Amino acid sequence: MTKKQVDIQRLEELDKKHFLHPTTSIKEQQEAGPAFIFQTGKGIYLEDMKGTTLIDGMSSLWNVNVGHGREELADAAKEQMAKLAFTSCFSTFSNEPAILLAKKITDLAPAPLTAVFFTSGGSEANDTAYKLARHYWLLKGQPERKKIISRTKSYHGVSMGATSATGLQGFREFTKSLAPDFHFVDHFDTGALRRLIEAEGPETIAAIIAEPVQGAGGVHVAPKDYFKEVKDICTQYGILLITDEVITGFGRTGKWFGMEHYGVIPDMMCFAKGITSGYVQLGGVMISEQIHNDLKELSSGTLLHGYTYSGHAMACAVGLKNIELIEKENLVENARARGEQLLKSLEWIKSERKIVSAVRGLGLMAALDFVDQNQQPFQPPVSPFIFKEAAKLGLICRAVTLNAQDTIVLAPPLIISKEETEKIIHILKEAIKTVELNYYN
Repeated sequence: MTKKQVDIQRLEELDKKHFLHPTTSIKEQQEAGPAFIFQTGKGIYLEDMKGTTLIDGMSSLWNVNVGHGREELADAAKEQMAKLAFTSCFSTFSNEPAILLAKKITDLAPAPLTAVFFTSGGSEANDTAYKLARHYWLLKGQPERKKIISRTKSYHGVSMGATSATGLQGFREFTKSLAPDFHFVDHFDTGALRRLIEAEGPETIAAIIAEPVQGAGGVHVAPKDYFKEVKDICTQYGILLITDEVITGFGRTGKWFGMEHYGVIPDMMCFAKGITSGYVQLGGVMISEQIHNDLKELSSGTLLHGYTYSGHAMACAVGLKNIELIEKENLVENARARGEQLLKSLEWIKSERKIVSAVRGLGLMAALDFVDQNQQPFQPPVSPFIFKEAAKLGLICRAVTLNAQDTIVLAPPLIISKEETEKIIHILKEAIKTVELNYYN
């Protein structure tokens, strides 16, 4: 073997022995080792140590919005780290990048979302929103308002609170010890939502949390008037509306934030992922001016909630540069245009391949569902086979099989070109064709 082959083999063994992977089959990792050990990325492409190049059709974890290998972000990080990498933001301490990023985000967000609490990622952002909502009602003299309503097929993260709010049953079954006061309702049924509120008692509900487009749950796009009805229900019963824009924020759907498609402004908006395009960990919660004013007026002591890296100077500097790139390169509009192209092409695949039962998407979030020749679910699901075949052909996508779904999901970087979108469609079509012929005919 060459030295490089020896090095790769050594890393594979070290991976199996020492690296407990997130959201991975432990058995598969131990038997097969890492599928890829990536070492470089450029644009929409990733290359592993063996020289294999793949299109990153998922923006890694829905987050590499401006693509891989952006030296501008590396330079921003280096410049800020050389001046001040980190300092605490507790006890009114602050730093320039955190202040400027908070202002920039609220300028981009729909009014009246005017204040930002920074976290290190999406799970922390959602947990923060639940805690702020409950704290808000304590200050308002309504301590019984502590229940959070979430939806089926939702995903809000894997910290304890975020897991407890996640509607994908498998994540909640990972540990049977969940946080209390989380309730679930069918993801698009406002009648069921109203009935649940009435059954639990409106005076006990702190907030409703919802993704504008359900991402990890299979890219489920809300019906046209769904969120307007949800907002009306929240207003009627005095309940806060929290939107989880961890995936949909910063251009992913063809607008800066997903809720803009529905003309609804939440009381709190969680964000992460695209804020730095994954180059550094950062997330947060925006709150409305009314909530911020109430917190200022009613609070008498310390806000006893904060993460070590809340307002991390270097992370915020990268966030500012990332937003600058999104604006400069008109990536929100590109996400809209390429998303329309992607959805139209997926409809064409549906017309060509009989196992594709449905196609849906918004901006650069898209999904295909699969059924067998009798229009029944495949047993076992077909999407993992398509995922593996697509990887062989040079495309990273995602298979969703939770909640009895059989779905392939795509979410490429917002920098993707028309020609690169066509490459994704070609590879995916060939992968589906191969699986359809080899496995199910």
